[in-house]
Amino acid sequence: MENFVFRNPTKILFGDGMLDRLPEELAPFGRKLLLVYGTGSIKRSGLYDRVIRLLEKADKQVFELSGVMPNPRTEKVYQGIEICRRESIDFILAVGGGSVLDCSKAIAAGTLHEGDFWEDLYLGRQCIDCAVPIGAVLTMPATGSEMNSGTVISDWENNQKRGYGDENLFPQFSILEPGLTMTMPREQVVYGAVDMISHVFEQYFSPPDDDNLSDELAEAVLRNIRVNLERSLADLSDYRARSNLMWDATIALNGLLSLGKREDWQSHQIEHALSAWYDIPHGAGLAIVHPKLLYYIRKEAEHKLARYAVRVWEIDPAGKSREELALAGIRATRDFFNSIGAPANLADVGIPAEAIDQLAGSTSLIKSGYRSLDRHDVTEILKLPF
Repeated sequence: MENFVFRNPTKILFGDGMLDRLPEELAPFGRKLLLVYGTGSIKRSGLYDRVIRLLEKADKQVFELSGVMPNPRTEKVYQGIEICRRESIDFILAVGGGSVLDCSKAIAAGTLHEGDFWEDLYLGRQCIDCAVPIGAVLTMPATGSEMNSGTVISDWENNQKRGYGDENLFPQFSILEPGLTMTMPREQVVYGAVDMISHVFEQYFSPPDDDNLSDELAEAVLRNIRVNLERSLADLSDYRARSNLMWDATIALNGLLSLGKREDWQSHQIEHALSAWYDIPHGAGLAIVHPKLLYYIRKEAEHKLARYAVRVWEIDPAGKSREELALAGIRATRDFFNSIGAPANLADVGIPAEAIDQLAGSTSLIKSGYRSLDRHDVTEILKLPF
């Protein structure tokens, strides 16, 4: 393993009834609170009323920012920053999924930053000295944003989607009450699980490849996601399966699986171009891109793909070459995504083949993983029928 320093300060409250502890968790912070949520599902489910009662119990003065969309946009962040500055907000509470959390983190960073949050932080990569503290009530497991310092925002006008991370953006606490996820439609459960799997892939399929604990844990998480997704899709009311998926999402991207690893993240960069131009669900884009990328780099990653086939998919290695095992692992991944109803090609989400050059040209390239990609590589990956 390579050297690392690990610190994750987020407190997790996991399990049935944990939301009732919200007033206790908010007690150390000031009275003025910005409540950030999505397009109305928390009101339809009754969660909004429950949160408001708890905030009243905590004696908080509540300001609201609603309407956060999937692939959250700069416009909503600017609205939140304006509210925070005007009202001198002490704390931001995100109630929703990864999009609401990411938007809240961007607001938290931008409020106390003197310059433009998008230009300076997301494009300029400047560090911040402080941020408005945030907490989360998670309703959709997928991104892991509830226990990490990362955030992804889209500039829809310029078709840009960028990530940002800073240690000041770890949530103070995150409440993971599995029952709050039970209203998710099947498609969101599927795309959330694909997102989890892709997060693990980005860390697992990278050097070093010694027998390190990070890779062992990644394989266990991948197996657990597969088993509990299948059980969840067979019965969306299966609390045990849904609760396991919720924790899988958190573990997949809370920093634990990346320790001692170089990581990759090139599939995410390609998908960001897809959803920046066509506003498709993040998980749908990853389902299209990640198996294609693994197939494209199969020679460089052959040793790891062969191990993955045996340890995650339990493919019998007897009589098979390493190349055959690697291909079997990739095929098992694509077959699994097909079986759960995830898209396999750009046409499945309404993206025309003529857009590939444009998408490749707007992909933010990084040097990482087993093979660093250039724009020609991205074009070829998106053209693959696999």
